[in-house]
Amino acid sequence: MRYRRFGKTNLPLSVFSLGTMRCLACEEDTYQTVHQAIAQGINHLETASGYGKSEQYLGNVLKAGLSVPREQIYITTKLPPVPNGETMRQGIEESLIRLNLDYLDCLAIHGLNTWEHLDWVQARDGCMSAVMEAIAQGRVRHVGFSTHGSLDVILAAINTDLFEFVNLHYYYFFQRNAAAVELAQQKDMGVFIISPADKGGRLYTPPPALKDLCHPFSPLELNYRFLLSDPRITTLSVGPANPGELTEPLSIAECDASLTLIELEVLERLQTQMVDTLSTDLCSQCYACLPCPENINIPEILRLRNLDVAYNMTEYGKYRYGMFEVAGHWFPGVKGNRCTSCGDCLPRCPQQLDIPALCHDTHQRLSGPEGRRLWG
Repeated sequence: MRYRRFGKTNLPLSVFSLGTMRCLACEEDTYQTVHQAIAQGINHLETASGYGKSEQYLGNVLKAGLSVPREQIYITTKLPPVPNGETMRQGIEESLIRLNLDYLDCLAIHGLNTWEHLDWVQARDGCMSAVMEAIAQGRVRHVGFSTHGSLDVILAAINTDLFEFVNLHYYYFFQRNAAAVELAQQKDMGVFIISPADKGGRLYTPPPALKDLCHPFSPLELNYRFLLSDPRITTLSVGPANPGELTEPLSIAECDASLTLIELEVLERLQTQMVDTLSTDLCSQCYACLPCPENINIPEILRLRNLDVAYNMTEYGKYRYGMFEVAGHWFPGVKGNRCTSCGDCLPRCPQQLDIPALCHDTHQRLSGPEGRRLWG
C-alpha cells in the first residue's frame, strides 16, 4: 500500500480509502470488510450520517477494537449542509455517538451541490460556525466538503479557503472537474476521488467492447491507474459490500508511478475509438449549450450517449440516465425527451451539433426504470 499526504491536513492516507456506503445490509460484512481492509494497509475509513446504518455498524466495529491503534486509523464522516449552526452541532454529536468516537479525524460537508448550500456554509451563523466550534474543542480535527455540484460551484467552494480537502467526482470517463483538481492542488487541499468504480463507469462489470479496447488491462485497472498516476490526487474510494471486493483494487495499491507507454497507448486507443465512432455527433463537453430553458442537463446526457455509442456502456448509461428527475440536487436536470426543440442551444454549440435530435436519441437508447441513490 502506498500513502500520500492529504493536503494541508498532513494526514498520511492510504491511496485507497474504505468507503462504507455499501456496507448497509449486514453488520457482519461490515466487520469483516473493515478488518480485511486494515490488514491490507488501508488506514482511512469513510462513512456518512446518511448512509443508512453505516455509522452505527462502523461504530460497533471500532468499539470491539481494531488490530492497530486508533491513532493510526483516520476516520471521516459526512454531514449535509444546513442553514444554521445548531442543526450541525446536533449532527456532529449524533455522529460521534453512533461511531463511538471522541473525535473525528475529518468531517466533510456532504453534498455541497448548490449556490444555496454555499451560502449556508459562508453565513455568519451557518453550519460552519458549529464545525469551527467542534474543531476548537478537539472533536473535529479537519474539515472538507464532498460535492456532486457543477464545476463553478465547486471552484467557488474551494476558493472560500474554508476547507482542507475535497471529495470529488473525477475519472477517465468524466474529466469535467479537472480544473477543481488543479485548484485544490494549488490550495494544498487533499483530493479524495469518490466512487471511481461505480460512478466512474460501472467498471466492475464492463461491456465486452470496452474490455477489448482496454486490453491487456481491465477497464477498472486502467481507470485506477489514470488516477493513481496523478500526484495531485491523494486517495481513491473503494466501496466493497464484502471483503472479496477488495481484491481487485488493492492488487494495484502500490502501482502509483507515471503511466507506462502501453497504458498511454490504450488511452489513446480509447480516444481514437470515440472520435472515429461518433464522428460529427461527438459532444466535446464544452458546456457552452447551457443553460437550457427546459433544465435539460445537455452535456451529461450527451456524455452518456458518447459512452454508449463508442464503448457500448449502455448499462452504465441507463443507470445514470435513470437518475434524472428523481435525485434532486445530487443529479440535477430532466431527461432528453423533455426537449421542445426550441433551438436556444444551437447557436452556442461550437460543433454545430443537432442537440435536440441527440437528446431524443439518447432518451431512446437509455430510458428505462427510474434510478435512485443507494442510500436515498
